[in-house]
Amino acid sequence: MPSHRTRKPRAGAPARRASARPLPVIDETSAGGLVIAVRGGRAVTAVIARRNRGGRLEWCLPKGHLEGSETAEEAAVREIAEETGISGRVLRHLATIDYWFAGDDHRVHKIVHHFLLEALGGWLTTDNDPDHEAEEVEWVDLDDVSRRLAYPNERRIVAAAREILVGDG
Repeated sequence: MPSHRTRKPRAGAPARRASARPLPVIDETSAGGLVIAVRGGRAVTAVIARRNRGGRLEWCLPKGHLEGSETAEEAAVREIAEETGISGRVLRHLATIDYWFAGDDHRVHKIVHHFLLEALGGWLTTDNDPDHEAEEVEWVDLDDVSRRLAYPNERRIVAAAREILVGDG
């Protein structure tokens, strides 16, 4: 006769979902980075504030999905212009971040290419952001921006950019 006992999971065993089927994986690629300008003799970068999944406003580097056949560099220039209003020119690749997160019915494997850009013109505005994700935009002193950013990976990217800029100067 079958037993109707409930089995307790072993200590340290991962919890099982009700369905044993793995969630489908969606691959996403984005690009963005630091667009640098000199204001009052100081290096500044444009950062944006957007809502996280919990609805809290967080400061981060501008970035977004690649569209069509554009390269990561082209996407970085376009996304930074859309989210900050600043047009820029890619100087060099800084870093690529690779991470996972889960949605309700899928998992996302995201790769984000970050670049260092020189600001060429424009003025700060979020009006051109087609997704309306960027709610605020500000120039922040490069020496202070890490304290503003919400994500440790982005703080490491700023440190890499500072090292490059100090080394070039």
